[in-house]
Amino acid sequence: MAVYTDVTFEDLEGLLALYDIGTPLSFKGIAEGVENSNFHLQTDRGDFILTLYEKRVAVADLPFYLGLMDHLAARGIVCPQPVPTRDGRQSVTLNGKAAAIVTFLNGISLRRPHVVHCAAAAAELARLHKAGEGFALSRVNALGPHGWKPLSDAIGNRADEVEDGMRALIDNSLADLARDWPNDLPTGIVHADYFPDNVLFMHDAVGGVIDFYFACNDMYAYDL
Repeated sequence: MAVYTDVTFEDLEGLLALYDIGTPLSFKGIAEGVENSNFHLQTDRGDFILTLYEKRVAVADLPFYLGLMDHLAARGIVCPQPVPTRDGRQSVTLNGKAAAIVTFLNGISLRRPHVVHCAAAAAELARLHKAGEGFALSRVNALGPHGWKPLSDAIGNRADEVEDGMRALIDNSLADLARDWPNDLPTGIVHADYFPDNVLFMHDAVGGVIDFYFACNDMYAYDL
């Protein structure tokens, strides 16, 4: 199960004292996902997701991620909305980790989406790009071209342990990408992790978009 930091009932009681979201009825870890610790929380006022941010998510980026979800939701995109604490904070600290509670979305992620689902997801992505206009914060894409060389350097010559010549193939590919990467395409806020697990469907329609923790500023085509 993709829960890396445990949350006891006592931890949960202390956390919920900071919020005005009712009395807990059910609380369980969520197996899906590999980056953060996620829990499904049900109270007498509704359903929520508690996320504890593990190593990959920088605390300094949380205002961007959480603020973006608020910005998009206000413009009609169905996405999780951060739940503020009683004193207005969007994130807190729990068991030594930054944490946030967001609203729960109904829907199903499809392992094998059909053409009709792909068309609906594409239309929703276009709406998301438009809705992101005017968001005041910005974030560089850590997994764009500038981030690939450090990843390659971290692998070092171990790539050749997978297959002879892999190191040279990576180096040559990165050089080609750096030379040919387009720099004149339309840019704005992109989701940057828009794949089937993160698009929820209700029948053939998109019911919501989740997991904005790779979102950033880049060319819109990156989302394709």
